[in-house]
Amino acid sequence: MKVILSRKGFDSANGGIPNPIMPDGTLLSMPIPSDDSMTYADFAYNGLSYIKLLKQLRPSKEYTNCHLDPDIRNDIWLNLPSDWQPAFGQVDAAQGQLRNQGVGGGDLFLFFGWFREVEQLIGGDYQYVKGAPDIHAIYGYLQVDSVITHPYDVAKYWWHPHSLESRVNKKTNALYLARKTLSFNHSKPGCGVLSFNEKHVLTLKDYPKGTWKENPAYMPSNIVTNRKNDAGRHGVYYKGIWQELVLKENDVSESWAKSILF
Repeated sequence: MKVILSRKGFDSANGGIPNPIMPDGTLLSMPIPSDDSMTYADFAYNGLSYIKLLKQLRPSKEYTNCHLDPDIRNDIWLNLPSDWQPAFGQVDAAQGQLRNQGVGGGDLFLFFGWFREVEQLIGGDYQYVKGAPDIHAIYGYLQVDSVITHPYDVAKYWWHPHSLESRVNKKTNALYLARKTLSFNHSKPGCGVLSFNEKHVLTLKDYPKGTWKENPAYMPSNIVTNRKNDAGRHGVYYKGIWQELVLKENDVSESWAKSILF
């Protein structure tokens, strides 16, 4: 089983703000802004529209259309498609990397993003906790059942943004479908979301969010592609713009991934 660390959700690079860590511990990854047809008003957290939540967290910014991917939470849809299935899409160079590394059935994505703690005010609105640190945290997972690439097959998943005309006919477009249950624990669903827990935090305490705790699973010696640790004396930091780190297929990677999920 290959393990892939995948950076998804709001980020400063795509005009986002920190994804909120809600008071109940929910790691609420926000879809990224885009020209896609779906909007933030299509999704809600405990009845609160995403568009209203974002307005509370960043009053000066207007967020309208969005790109929900990975789509692994059925409880955020205000109008859940009757044939909805969890899935994760990838295209262009990022998909090329996954294809070249042979990522497919049985492999495990761990999704992480930029988060900051929020609190609820007396009036009900939410705001970021003053002084709360920015962190990278793992918020979800998906174990691959199959990968589909033919436009006809991808188009069947009409609610997913990778089925849209702007992507569906690209040769590099792919949709990763989730298993019903984990292959190594059939009592657990094949994809899902995680709550805040220190073991889900990648960031080294008191360091910028991109500087992670040292862990044998994602140190340079256990990454498939050539990457250099630029953190200096403490931690690990992979500079540049990237979306996925494919870990080497071994007991170190697999044991660490399982420790994150259980």
